[in-house]
Amino acid sequence: MQAVQARTRITLKNILLTTDFSPAAEAAAPFAIQIARNYGAKVYGVHVNPFDNYAAAAPEAWAAMAEAADKETKEHAQRLNDQLKGIEHEVMIGEGNIWEVISNLIKEKEIDLIVLGTRGRTGLGKVLLGSVAEEILRQSPCPVLTVGPHVTVQPEKAAEMSEILYATDLTADFPAAAPYAISLAQENQAHLGLLYVIENPKTGELVRPAQVAEAKVRKLRQLVSEQAELWCEPKYFVEQGIPAEKILELAEMRHASLIVMGARPVMGFTSHLNAGTVHKVVSQAKCPVLTVRA
Repeated sequence: MQAVQARTRITLKNILLTTDFSPAAEAAAPFAIQIARNYGAKVYGVHVNPFDNYAAAAPEAWAAMAEAADKETKEHAQRLNDQLKGIEHEVMIGEGNIWEVISNLIKEKEIDLIVLGTRGRTGLGKVLLGSVAEEILRQSPCPVLTVGPHVTVQPEKAAEMSEILYATDLTADFPAAAPYAISLAQENQAHLGLLYVIENPKTGELVRPAQVAEAKVRKLRQLVSEQAELWCEPKYFVEQGIPAEKILELAEMRHASLIVMGARPVMGFTSHLNAGTVHKVVSQAKCPVLTVRA
């Protein structure tokens, strides 16, 4: 397993803040602003209006509908401009399919990071993030910082990233999220914890936790180069149980300001530690969660 070199550096020059002006989206904005200040980045604030269904209205109403839509667009633009005042920013008001608009902006503006808020709730036995958040997490080629409804960390503390927890299932030879966790720890002189969770054995499976833990700690250590160990003093954790619960427990115990997780498309959805784990951590964490797609 390849180690991340001490001077592997992640740059954040262009940040995309997505908003529908809901309370969840409003809660995410200060995090985008504070990170932009810390990294000298530019923020692109984007709101996407759905297409107006003119076919459902009488022709004589079309002019009034267009006028109302134009007024709403100007109001949204002004609201975003006011929100992002004081940092370098550009406001984009799109129309149509939300993901298509965002996807085009990622390429056009060379976006390094997406910031979004999600209401996150439980329904019918599973965690629901909201359709827009789901789609962005599933398809985004760049890292996504999600601010869930239970986040209690203040934006200033989150942006400082003083305590970073990186959770991995070690399935890849070189997990995509590792450089982000280690580089951000270096950049912010943060404490870094690396976590692997041994899932509870199924009936009939023979698992020796002590032996597995020893092997997994060795693999976690291989992710961090000797040079990097000198400045971030990483701590290695191997826990047994339900991955999402163990990630959330350790994050709270260490007062994490950021959780970093890998994500890769599996059966149509991002899943590093599996989709259910990603969902639960994102929706229940008390700090922002950075997901990085392989």
